[in-house]
Amino acid sequence: MKRFVAAERALRTAAPHELLDAVRAALLEQYDARSVELYMADYGLTVLRPVSVPPHTPEPVSVHNSPAGRAFGSQRPYLEEGRNGPTRLHLPVSVRGDRLGVLSVTLSRGDVARQWEPELAEIANVLGHELIVAERDTDLYLQARRKDRLTLAAEMQWQLLPGRSCSRPEYDLAAQLEPAYAIFGDNFDWSVTADHLMLYVTNGMGEGIEASLLTNLAINALRNARRAGISIADQAALADQAIYAHYQGRCYLSVLMFDFDLTTGRAVVVDAGSPRLLRLRNGSVEPVDFDAQLPLGMFEETDYVAQDFHVEPGDRLVFVSDGVHAVASPKGEAYGDEALTRAVQATRLLPAAEVPRAILRELTGHRGGAVPDDDALVVCLDWRGRALD
Repeated sequence: MKRFVAAERALRTAAPHELLDAVRAALLEQYDARSVELYMADYGLTVLRPVSVPPHTPEPVSVHNSPAGRAFGSQRPYLEEGRNGPTRLHLPVSVRGDRLGVLSVTLSRGDVARQWEPELAEIANVLGHELIVAERDTDLYLQARRKDRLTLAAEMQWQLLPGRSCSRPEYDLAAQLEPAYAIFGDNFDWSVTADHLMLYVTNGMGEGIEASLLTNLAINALRNARRAGISIADQAALADQAIYAHYQGRCYLSVLMFDFDLTTGRAVVVDAGSPRLLRLRNGSVEPVDFDAQLPLGMFEETDYVAQDFHVEPGDRLVFVSDGVHAVASPKGEAYGDEALTRAVQATRLLPAAEVPRAILRELTGHRGGAVPDDDALVVCLDWRGRALD
């Protein structure tokens, strides 16, 4: 335990840009590690990229078929054991379900790795929290996440997001945007309190910077209203006014808004536009339709009405933007409800964090690998509900 305390103290006191140096020095000294590497998941969730400064530059590794990728996907330590020699222990680096990357530690032998695995897993957890804080003060870890250059619109959109996944006893929540390095209009947001989860899935019109600016205005207007403690129907109305005041109806934004009660599973919903919802319950997939209302900012002073909805333990909710639902194949066939239903069924055994990327891979196959004409957003919510005392 003294070893763990020393390593934790080293991370807590390290400068933001020196977290890797701090954890490496601590693990070499306290656990006799041979080497330590930190890999960050890229924006497209295809590779794990090393945090490094030349000339110490390891190669990126695949998320899908590498030992580090196995730890990232399973969110459990993975032991890459050598024959009578050094052994690598790959440890997921996550914060409350938000998967950031992997810490890979080389130790002298497999038995040593197994002995220290619980403490090293806790150190990786501490490192994750420190990374989130450090990103306020340094670009080092954000730069490590990109294998290509982000467009300016994509930069704005990724900085707007709350994270890519979130876990609590009542639910698992995850989302992914494509094209990851050139996204412009689609977005999502969530906020949780002791008893409620609020979730927004948005689809802004337009392309490039203009679409990103519209989404930034809308999300911040919704957050401003939410943080004032008002209902989601009034949140929608205030955001609608903010968007109309700026664009005078020239631009508008579709949004699907939920306020879930974590104790009962009851929710109130505002459907203002194009995002779709599918529900997987007891092995069956069905679309869920609400009374559609006007997108935010289309007309002046629109009133919005909340509708009732209920989720049950075991439900999986999959939200998609029209860049998923309406995308066309090379023959002009829309992806549509049938293909979406098959994709949700095909991914039913995957954890929520893996579902958005898996559905987007299916979409790429339907599209024929062509560069997408529109953003694509998938959000997955696995609902367990709150156990009653």
